[in-house]
Amino acid sequence: MTHRVGEAFAIWITGLPASGKSTIAHSLLVQMNRAGFDAAILESDHLRKILGGQPRYDEAGRAAFYRQMAHMGASLTQHGVPVIFDATANRRSYRAWAREHIPHLLEVYVDTPLRVCESRDPKAIYQQARAGLIGDVPGLQVAYEPPECPDVVVHGDREAADAAARRIMATLAQKGYLVESEKPLASAQ
Repeated sequence: MTHRVGEAFAIWITGLPASGKSTIAHSLLVQMNRAGFDAAILESDHLRKILGGQPRYDEAGRAAFYRQMAHMGASLTQHGVPVIFDATANRRSYRAWAREHIPHLLEVYVDTPLRVCESRDPKAIYQQARAGLIGDVPGLQVAYEPPECPDVVVHGDREAADAAARRIMATLAQKGYLVESEKPLASAQ
């Protein structure tokens, strides 16, 4: 049996910066590829460099950016490409816009304590914020609004990325977003 997509879907992985979103997104992509899916990751840090020139992190800049990101994801899913969003999207309204435009959206909340995120801090954003060099870090200087009813909650301080990705895959299957079909016969030459 091979797997195929029923209708295209998206997974939005949200959580504080350095909560483990990217690690989970890449583990999920590997598992999806192994299962026969050709998915796309839309990673916020990478897209900011492409879409915005000089990124703005104020409320208006974030709202515009996340709307663009969600629009890209909606376009991909309309063309049958599953999408993995790897983005903090600190306001529920940013993720709600995506949900309005992508009929099959799974929301994954990576619930990692702030102290753990600060201890990881691979981009030194918390360190810079504590030093007063930046003033817009979600969970520290600006609000982070966790999902009210996430489809999957991952405890980023104690759950391995591979295990989290397996749970996400199981939830996708349970919701009917993943469908099994017979492997096509090889064509005669």
